[in-house]
Amino acid sequence: MSAQRMTLRGRKSPAGLRLAGLIALFALPLGGCGTGDLWDKFTRKDDTFVEEPADKLYNEGLYLMNQRKDSKAASKKFEEVDRQHPYSDWARKSLLMSAYAFYNAGDYDSCIGAATRYVTLHPGSPDAAYAQYLIAASHYDQIPDVSRDQGRTEKAINALEEVVRKYPTSEYANSAKAKLEGARDQLAGKEMDVGRYYMQKRDYTAAINRFKTVVTRYQTTRHVEEALFRLAEAYMAIGIVGEAQTAAAVLGHNFPESRWYKDAYNLVKSGGLEPSENKGSYISRAFKKMGLG
Repeated sequence: MSAQRMTLRGRKSPAGLRLAGLIALFALPLGGCGTGDLWDKFTRKDDTFVEEPADKLYNEGLYLMNQRKDSKAASKKFEEVDRQHPYSDWARKSLLMSAYAFYNAGDYDSCIGAATRYVTLHPGSPDAAYAQYLIAASHYDQIPDVSRDQGRTEKAINALEEVVRKYPTSEYANSAKAKLEGARDQLAGKEMDVGRYYMQKRDYTAAINRFKTVVTRYQTTRHVEEALFRLAEAYMAIGIVGEAQTAAAVLGHNFPESRWYKDAYNLVKSGGLEPSENKGSYISRAFKKMGLG
C-alpha cells in the first residue's frame, strides 16, 4: 500500500461513543408530548446524515493529506470510513491512514491509539509493522531533554524494540534500530547529568552508581568515554585506586585518542599510579561482554 507508507518526518481515533445517541434520546423532555408525538421523535429519519461510499471518503482523506496538507481534516475522513463502514476493507486501510494523519499533525496520543487498535485488530496484516513503527515513532518524537523525567524515552525504547523483535525483516527495522541508539543515548545522558550533580556535591558513591550504569548498560553511546573518566575520578577521590586504574586502562584501550583518556591518565599519574586493568572488575567485564575489551 504505497499510498499508506509515507515517509516519517525527522525526530516526528478510536470510534466514537455509540451510546451517545441513546443517551440523547432518553434525555428528551417528555412534558407536553403525546405518545404519538414521542414515537415520531424517536422514529423520524435524520435527513442531515447521508451515508457516503467508503472509497469516496478514503480518497477524500488522501486528497486532504497529500494535496491540501490538512492532516486533521484527513483524519476525520478516515475515521468516518470506520464509522460508516466498520467491517469493510476500506475501514482497515483508513484506520492505518488515520494513525499516520494523526502522527503528521503532531497528535501523538491519537496516533498511538489508532495504531495500537490496528495492531490489535489486524496483527497478521503486512502493514502491522508500519502501525507498530508509528507507535514507536510517536513516543520517540516526544522524548524530553535530559533534565526531565525519561519515562517517555523508556516507552519509546520498548516500542522500538517491539518493531525489531516482531518485524526484523521489515523495512522499518533498521530505522527502529537507529532510533533505539538515539533513545539509549538519551538515557545515558540523563545518568551522566545526575552523576555530575552528585560529583559536585561530593557524594561519590551516588555518582559512581550513575556512571556505572552508563558503563554497564550504554557502552555504545557517546557518553561512555566521559563515564569511564568520571569513574576514575570518583574512585580516586574515595581511595579505591584499583578501580580508578582499571577505568583509566579500559578507557585507554578502547578510546586511545579520547581527550577523556588523557585526563584519566594524568589523574592516576598524579597519584603516583599507572593505568592498569583488573580483569575481574565490573568495568572490564562490561566491555569484554560487548566485545570491546
